[in-house]
Amino acid sequence: KKLTDNDIEDILKTSTDSKEVEKVWKASKKRGPVVAKELIELVKLRNKAARSLGFNNYHEMSLKLSEQDPEEIEKLFDKLDSLTRDSFAEVKKEIDKALAKKFNIKEDQLMPWHYQDRYFQEAPKIYSLDLDKYYKGKDLVKLVKKYYASLGMPIDKIVEKSDLFEKPGKNQHAYCIDINRNPKDIRVLCNVKDNQTWMGTLLHEFGHGVYFWYIDTTMGWFMQTPAHTFTTEAIAMMFGRFSKNGQWMKDMLGIPDKDVAKISDIGFKTLRLEQLVFSRWAQVMYRFEKSLYENPDQDLNKLWRDLVEKYQMIRYPKDRNMPDWATKIHIATSPCYYHNYLLGELLASQLYHYIATNVLKTDEKSNPSFYNHPEVGDYLIKYVFAPGAKYKWNDMIKKATGEFLTPKYYAAQFVK
Repeated sequence: KKLTDNDIEDILKTSTDSKEVEKVWKASKKRGPVVAKELIELVKLRNKAARSLGFNNYHEMSLKLSEQDPEEIEKLFDKLDSLTRDSFAEVKKEIDKALAKKFNIKEDQLMPWHYQDRYFQEAPKIYSLDLDKYYKGKDLVKLVKKYYASLGMPIDKIVEKSDLFEKPGKNQHAYCIDINRNPKDIRVLCNVKDNQTWMGTLLHEFGHGVYFWYIDTTMGWFMQTPAHTFTTEAIAMMFGRFSKNGQWMKDMLGIPDKDVAKISDIGFKTLRLEQLVFSRWAQVMYRFEKSLYENPDQDLNKLWRDLVEKYQMIRYPKDRNMPDWATKIHIATSPCYYHNYLLGELLASQLYHYIATNVLKTDEKSNPSFYNHPEVGDYLIKYVFAPGAKYKWNDMIKKATGEFLTPKYYAAQFVK
C-alpha cells in the first residue's frame, strides 16, 4: 500500500495490534537507508564550508551566526534536562501503563512503535477525552481566519495564496514561508484534516504568518525578518496550544459549558504531557545534530539509539542497526534548527504569562483564549512583530516582557 504521513500517524495512534504498528513504524523508517549516505556527504560539505569561514563545524557556525552562544545553549539544555527529567519519568510511567493496557502486553515489552508517533515527539493519547470529535466536520480554515481576525490580525490574504489540503505527490509536512517581504507574499502549506492536531497546526503556521505580515517594511531590508527564528516559533507555538484550550474551544466552537471544565482539565494535562514529551525529544535532536557535525564518521545509528534511550526513556530494539535518524526531515532540510523549537516553547510561556497578566489583566490560570481581544494583537504587533530584527533577540524579549528569555514561566506552567 501507499500510505501518506497522515495514514501512518492514524494507524500508530488508533491500532491496538502490536504487529501492525511495528510493521507500519518500520516501513516509515525505510527511507533512512535511501538517504543516509548522501546526507552524511551533505553534512561534510556543510562542515567544509563552515571551516573555510573559520568555524569548527557547521553546527557551531549556525548557532553563532544566529546570535546564539553554543556554550549558553548547551547550559540551557542541560538545565532543562535536569528540570524535566523527574517529571518526565513520572508521566512516562503513566504513558507506559496506559499503552501496555492498550496493546495487552507487559510494560517491559513496549517498543518505539507503541508510542503512537514515529518519533515519540508527540504525546500519546492516554486521557479519556476525545478532542477530535469537537473538530469533526468543522471548517478549520474558516475557524482560524475568524480567530486571527478577532485579534485584529486578518489572514485572508495569506490564506488566498496558501495550499492547505492533501494532494497526490504533495509534500506531507506543514510550514509557513515568507516568499517576499515587500510587497508581502506569505504562504502556508498544510495537509488539513478535521481533527485537533490539524487545528493546532493551522493556528501554529498562521502564527508564523501574522508575524511575517506585520514586520515593519519601512526598515532596512535585512531588518525585515523576525528577531530570531525561535521568536517566530514562540508565536506559532503559543497560538498552536489553543486547540486544546477549553475556553478557546468554547469561544470558537460553541461547546457547552459542561464540557469546558472537563476539557480545560484534561486539555491542560494533555498539553503538559505534550510539553514534557517534546522537551525530551528536543534533547535528542539537539544533541544528535551537535554530535553529528562534530564527528559525522562515528556510528550514527548507535548515537541515535543511545540518545533515544537516555532522554526519551524508550527501549530500542537491541538487534536494530538502521539509520532511523536519517528519516527525520529536519536533519536534511532545516539543519541545526530544532533546538529553536524548545527555546520557542520557553518564550511562548513567557509571552502568554505577560499577555494574560499585563495586557488582559487576568489570571493566567483562567486559560484566556485571547479571542475577540484586539489589544492582544496590538501588543504583539507593536512589541514583537513590527520591530523585526531591529534589536537582538534577547533585547526584543526584554522590551516586550520586561525580562530576558527565562525558563521559569515554562517550568511554572508545565513542570511540577
